[in-house]
Amino acid sequence: MAEIPQFTPVNLLTGFLGSGKTTLLKRLLSDPALSDTAVLINEFGEIGLDHDLVEQVDGDMVMLQSGCVCCTIRGDLAEALRALHERRERGAMPAFQRVVIESTGLADPFPILSTLKADSVLRHHFRPGNVITTVDAINGLGQLQRYAESSRQVVIADQLVITKTDMTNTADFDQLLAQLARLNPDAVVTCAADQGFQPASVLDETINLISDSLQSQSGFYCDIPNALENGENGHSADFRSFVVTVDQPVDWTAFGIWLTMLLNRHGQQVIRVKGILNLEGEDRPVAIHGVQHLVHPPVHMAGWPSDDRRSRLVFIVDGLETELIRQSFEAFTAL
Repeated sequence: MAEIPQFTPVNLLTGFLGSGKTTLLKRLLSDPALSDTAVLINEFGEIGLDHDLVEQVDGDMVMLQSGCVCCTIRGDLAEALRALHERRERGAMPAFQRVVIESTGLADPFPILSTLKADSVLRHHFRPGNVITTVDAINGLGQLQRYAESSRQVVIADQLVITKTDMTNTADFDQLLAQLARLNPDAVVTCAADQGFQPASVLDETINLISDSLQSQSGFYCDIPNALENGENGHSADFRSFVVTVDQPVDWTAFGIWLTMLLNRHGQQVIRVKGILNLEGEDRPVAIHGVQHLVHPPVHMAGWPSDDRRSRLVFIVDGLETELIRQSFEAFTAL
């Protein structure tokens, strides 16, 4: 029997209507490397799994030939996750190593991620994994310009998977890539139609922390503040990205207090924060990553990606005054 992880990663598969989430999910479920995965979806019928079913375990759970277990979300997401954990604990289902949640195309991803922190039971058994966002190469640019939900799905992503690239022209594709880079310059971007695309790679949490894959010598790319305004259909967003840099080594305790206070007060507006820290008493850099109120466990990187040893924090915020964040960070790091 496989060992149950202390904190099981919960990965979110999101993307706007028609962007290819279902197709990507079916590829994930057929990958032997992901056989120890539990999937939460809205309805089995929506992804056409009938020909892949091995057995109906109970009313809302099926096991696939690949070894994956799929459950439908009939009520509250927290309740569904607690049920998964309880079944695994009593041996009623395989000891899955990860969870994948497929959201609806119009879903705001933030309440889904916040569920992990808001529920006291879930906090002790689950942790946030990757956010994978599918983007339609044909309609994606227009959706990003018209719908705040689409932009929020992109901004929060660790992995952006572009679909339908075989049906678009080079000029449109280049415009889409440029807009994605504005919104989320640090995301890993892949194309589902590429011959070498490996579905399992989108769930690999280490890819964002490998030095040779980072997009700048500083470790996290974001040099120019960006802004996006969405005003159509009653939606509005004011996304800005900026970087905070500090020259001297940072005290970990002071930093932890500052970040906790910031997210407790402004978590709804801090879309994501990602950084590389030079900590007092540490030779290696420490990578931190947070989404809204959630903060991933810090990771000790193998080494500095360049001779630049300054701490850098990349923020993407929605309507939050950037200068206030800079001033509060400088005040705490100066203590």
